Amino acid sequence: MPLQKEKTLILSGDDVIRIVEKFGIDRLMDSLIERLTNAVHDFDKSKTDIPIRSGFNYQTENPGLIEWMPVHKKGKEVVIKVVGYHPQNPNNFNLPTILSSISSYDTKTGHLNGIADGVLLTALRTGAASAVASRLLAKPKSTVLGLIGCGAQAVTQLHALSRVFQFSEVLIYDIDQKSMDTLRDRIEMLDIQLDIKTASIKDIIETSDIVCTETSIEVGTGPLFEYHKSKPHLHINAVGSDFPGKTELPKELLLQSFVCPDFFEQAKIEGECQQLSDSEIAPDWVEVLQNADDYVQVKDQISIFDSTGWALEDQVVMDLFLDLADEFDIGLEVAIENVSEDAKNPYHFLTKAVEV
Repeated sequence: MPLQKEKTLILSGDDVIRIVEKFGIDRLMDSLIERLTNAVHDFDKSKTDIPIRSGFNYQTENPGLIEWMPVHKKGKEVVIKVVGYHPQNPNNFNLPTILSSISSYDTKTGHLNGIADGVLLTALRTGAASAVASRLLAKPKSTVLGLIGCGAQAVTQLHALSRVFQFSEVLIYDIDQKSMDTLRDRIEMLDIQLDIKTASIKDIIETSDIVCTETSIEVGTGPLFEYHKSKPHLHINAVGSDFPGKTELPKELLLQSFVCPDFFEQAKIEGECQQLSDSEIAPDWVEVLQNADDYVQVKDQISIFDSTGWALEDQVVMDLFLDLADEFDIGLEVAIENVSEDAKNPYHFLTKAVEV
């Protein structure tokens, strides 16, 4: 039997950018929202295994964590994202807070099919997840969007949500004045014609139809605000709570809301749901999306999407980029694995050298 050297497709950060430029950023986000909606709608626990992410966190001069998020689509592939979260990156190293890579493995052989830069992919899929959840839980005619936190994630949150809602106004807040001042410039390429205004957190909560919280609040310092009042149908995409003890929302608000987690078991450990008992948490978005007719009334009440990051989202965005890389012939194919001509002899290459 001839030697089979399987190739691994490597998509660098530049390759990812080329794919976005060729396909178009709006078209890409629309495709991702559609694929993610279908994936959540069709999710079957017996066919896809998603354990809680695990990793290491450390309190050093530059505190942070490195985690791995696996998903097993049985009979097809295993996708693993390794993600680093280091909140001091932007100020200390001019790097994104979140750095990551995503890899896909063939479950028939264990072969590494592809590996891609995950920085942009993570931002895209998190924005798309908020769009899917908001379309499911928020008032369809929502016109005022609030962004609490104006860092990198605010860009994809605004982009994704603007693809499914007709906003007329965006209210923004960040403790960093520069982040607020530069947000308009950072979304200029999206050509979103919206009135963007700075506002206090209190005003954002009271006047918005949909709010996204995506801050780097430190462990034990939450919540971001005290809850007094809001529109009766306020929907919040709580994105920033992703670590034990790190929460953005006040418990009083959670107790008055339909709190829908992306991944129940994980949200109990790292999300806003860590503040609640099991009985105070609503069904997850899989249950709500698969039985949408039973949850129509939620659009008229306060709802919260507890978005801790679900590995299925990584699989969806990775598969999309692998498909587009194939369509546009982008990326570098490398025989990265050491495959011997004699599968039972890892030193076979040395034997050949002696024979020569």
